[in-house]
Amino acid sequence: MTQPSRRVALKVLGGTLGASAFAYAMEPLRAWSKDLSLDEFLQRHYKELTRDELGDVIRRLERQTREEYGREVTIRDVRPQEGVQFGYALSLSVCIGCRKCVEACHVENNHDRRTNNSYIRVLEMEQGSFDMEKGNATYEHAVPAKGKYYLPVQCQQCENPPCVKVCPVQATWKEPDGIVAVDYNWCIGCRYCEAACPYHARRFNWTKPEIPADEINPDQGYLSNRIRPQGVVEKCTFCMHRTREGRMPACLEACPTGARVFGNLLDPDSEIRWVLENKRIFILKEELGTRPRFFYFFDV
Repeated sequence: MTQPSRRVALKVLGGTLGASAFAYAMEPLRAWSKDLSLDEFLQRHYKELTRDELGDVIRRLERQTREEYGREVTIRDVRPQEGVQFGYALSLSVCIGCRKCVEACHVENNHDRRTNNSYIRVLEMEQGSFDMEKGNATYEHAVPAKGKYYLPVQCQQCENPPCVKVCPVQATWKEPDGIVAVDYNWCIGCRYCEAACPYHARRFNWTKPEIPADEINPDQGYLSNRIRPQGVVEKCTFCMHRTREGRMPACLEACPTGARVFGNLLDPDSEIRWVLENKRIFILKEELGTRPRFFYFFDV
């Protein structure tokens, strides 16, 4: 199916929101659009690009990164593997709230250094409570604290993702291995997906990311950790540039307590399947019907 053009989508948004609301919603894109080249504006959706066309896009992005950030990078298009459905599980009995996962995500995914952005929030929760809205994500004291437990929250890679349904240009979709992806060169920054996500898992790039050349991770994926442009909404991709090649997510490798478990849900011998079959599992906001692929459990 042909993807809706960004021009048509902007017209629809304008008619839906009204002139004043539309102008306000599009304000963050003004500076970004001034730097948008003709090739970028005319680029087709990721799913419609031929291999040669995608190769040209990737070479352009690598060149832009070299010119704008002073760093040589390699951007790859890593496709999903047959017979793989990714899932993630986290032990709330073991997590100590150290936020090493947050730091690892920040570095691995080339986040803006000025805002210290990350795809992961760790909520400090009162024992016995599961109300995310009452969790504290800005604690600064020593952890773990008495009477508290810690709830890391990131993209849940929903089987029924509300963010995908509201995107007016289909810039976000669910991949065959279950990862919800974004074409950052197609996103128009309307932030509908950010508003629709019940887990607060999407981030809007209000400004061009600031990253020193020596801090840029040069191992990049087109749909994952390449430096995202200003004016788009970004999200966790389970580090698809790593996991689709058999490696683990950066947040898992950084966890000092082994609280995180990742793997192929279709593999009966995988650790993630063992956890799902032997632990007391729950998911966040189950009543919404989003069917997350991110699971939580207790070891007691």
